[in-house]
Amino acid sequence: MTRQYKRSNLSFALLALVILLCVSWLWQADMREQQVDYSQMRQLFLQEKVEAFTIDSGGMLTMQLRQAVDGSEIVRYQLYDFQLFYDDFNDLVQEQYARGVITAYDYPDPESTNWLALLLPYVLVAAVLAVFWYFMMARAQGGMGPDKMAKFGSARTRTLTDKDKKVTFEDVAGADEEKEELQEIVEFLKDPKRFIALGARIPKGVLLVGPPGTGKTLLAKAVAGEAGVGFLSISGSDFVELYVGVGASRVRDLFDQAKKTAPAIVFIDEIDAVGRQRGTGLGGGHDEREQTLNQLLVEMDGFAANEGVVVLAATNRADVLDPALLRPGRFDRQIYVGLPDIKGREEILKVHAKGKPLAEDVDLRKLAQGTPGFTGADLENLINEGALLAARRKRKFITMGDLKEAEIKVIAGPEKKSRVIPQHERELTAYHEAGHAVVMHALPDHDPVTQISIVPRGQAGGMTISLPEEDRSYLSKRYMEDQIVALLGGRVAEKLCLGDISTGASNDIQRASQIARKMVASYGMSDKIGTVSFESGHDEVFIGRTMTQGRSYSEAVAAQIDEEVKALVAKAYARCQEILEASRDKLEAVASYLLEHETMEQEEFLAVFGETPKPLPESTR
Repeated sequence: MTRQYKRSNLSFALLALVILLCVSWLWQADMREQQVDYSQMRQLFLQEKVEAFTIDSGGMLTMQLRQAVDGSEIVRYQLYDFQLFYDDFNDLVQEQYARGVITAYDYPDPESTNWLALLLPYVLVAAVLAVFWYFMMARAQGGMGPDKMAKFGSARTRTLTDKDKKVTFEDVAGADEEKEELQEIVEFLKDPKRFIALGARIPKGVLLVGPPGTGKTLLAKAVAGEAGVGFLSISGSDFVELYVGVGASRVRDLFDQAKKTAPAIVFIDEIDAVGRQRGTGLGGGHDEREQTLNQLLVEMDGFAANEGVVVLAATNRADVLDPALLRPGRFDRQIYVGLPDIKGREEILKVHAKGKPLAEDVDLRKLAQGTPGFTGADLENLINEGALLAARRKRKFITMGDLKEAEIKVIAGPEKKSRVIPQHERELTAYHEAGHAVVMHALPDHDPVTQISIVPRGQAGGMTISLPEEDRSYLSKRYMEDQIVALLGGRVAEKLCLGDISTGASNDIQRASQIARKMVASYGMSDKIGTVSFESGHDEVFIGRTMTQGRSYSEAVAAQIDEEVKALVAKAYARCQEILEASRDKLEAVASYLLEHETMEQEEFLAVFGETPKPLPESTR
């Protein structure tokens, strides 16, 4: 038993003693009141002052007196032995009762003492303490029974279900190159002799890196489904425990299980929970997580390359992983699973639309064109939301309108049509969104406007949707400048048309300032500052690493950066104001339409300018 358990047992014993004393004191509280000693009790009987008396099963003698003694007509005496009282007083009681001195009395038979009644309170207290003891021990053991304590250091692996075993590469769309990289792993697990004969070494580990929702876990399941081998899945957080040495023990157990079931795949999801860089803790590092990481490094070095065990891991934070974990021999390959392009999005939509009744007007290519930046999880959610909308409207088919509405719902949230909005706020929102739309239309390098709405969604009072005509891998300086101008369109329209400004443009200003600062400090797009980057490249705070990093530029350079950011935003504001002043009639027309209809589609918006929507390119039709 550990010192912690001994301390816990001592505390429990003291607590139990206190409870027993309190119960005993409360149980006998009323017995201490109005009591007499034996000689006084005897004198009361001999002087014929007792009119009636009773003796309960606990031996308590309660006497009712003819005259009050010390202000009380009822006195008590606790008998230590009822048999002694019976032998001493029974003849006297009978004689006084015959003469009418004692009018009534009641006491049990000398041989009928109820021991159960005497012991029942103590039995109940003991039962309560026993239950309390059980729960204390269970909590001290982490909510586990004695049988589970031995398994505390074993890995909590999960195997593939029957549903997961059916996942193959056909179920993974929009990741052709990624599947080709993993196909070698599948072929090795199916026929390892072909590779060994040529002296080839199959990669020990493959790290899947990419944003959340891009299909990393699905790819790992597809590899196991294609190869038809054992699949052991565990999360990185399952290794981390409060108790020292548990994480390392689970790592050892994980690889022991994999070797016993070889050929097998070990999949560690969210490996950044246990694989973060060592030496970055606030206490200097060498904590339990680092011990777990060290054991993982040892185990990945400890098995042979062609032993039939392949480690797959997934993370969206590859920048925080320890370099020792990423070297060849541990994770030989890093496969980036990025956002799908328009072709990939269409294939993903086809996979998720399989088995769902789609109407004839559904065009998945057009839907894919309007969803840039969507991950596979987003697209699956889009199809599901469209099906829910169709079911809510009691349709038998999912229409294109359902999917377009679901698309906007995924982007901005559901509509809040029931919200009561004052008329002046509706006017402000209408001019704000109209300002965005008119400016976007006037900018040559900005994405075309597809929809404008003043119906509240989520935290936004309105929205202007502009979708790109094609996917962009890189952003030009002109495009980013146009973005800043478009973001300021709402604020400038408020000032120009209403003569006042509001807090509705706070998010727009924040985003515009972020783009401007990135252009100056990260992308080297400032002529005054030069082609220099002043940022580390780590957008998120990593305690222990970020805190020790000093700023690599002077206060004078920081002031120059601030001035350049301010100049970029001011230049964009002036350009935005010039556009809206020149198109004041178009701005008023769009705002009036929004106040009347609340939502303006692309066709109605272009009609204000006397234009019609451009046909889709042949490549996307």
